[in-house]
Amino acid sequence: MRTLCASTLIGEFFVIGFAGLVAMKSDDLTQATVWTVCGVAMLLSVLLCGVITRPGGVQLGWALQIALVAAGFVVPIMFFLGLVFGGLWWASVHYGRKVDEAKARWAARAEA
Repeated sequence: MRTLCASTLIGEFFVIGFAGLVAMKSDDLTQATVWTVCGVAMLLSVLLCGVITRPGGVQLGWALQIALVAAGFVVPIMFFLGLVFGGLWWASVHYGRKVDEAKARWAARAEA
């Protein structure tokens, strides 16, 4: 699960950065505001790569997905990209757990 989820989170890191560049064109936001919010979200996406298998890691990932969709109120394309990454996140968690279970069964058979 860790590899799939980390891949999704790194992809989000870049999307958040590019969304920040687009948001800078808004007259309603200052550069400091844009890069503070984007910087925190980018940092969270990288830090989540390391804690995804710990308790609460997946839930924090879901919170990031919700924030990406909510970013659509500032950068409208983020509604779409947030939903795409939400789907990728679901798939990463769902299929990652299945892969982990299959690896555990394989290891148990190898020991027996």
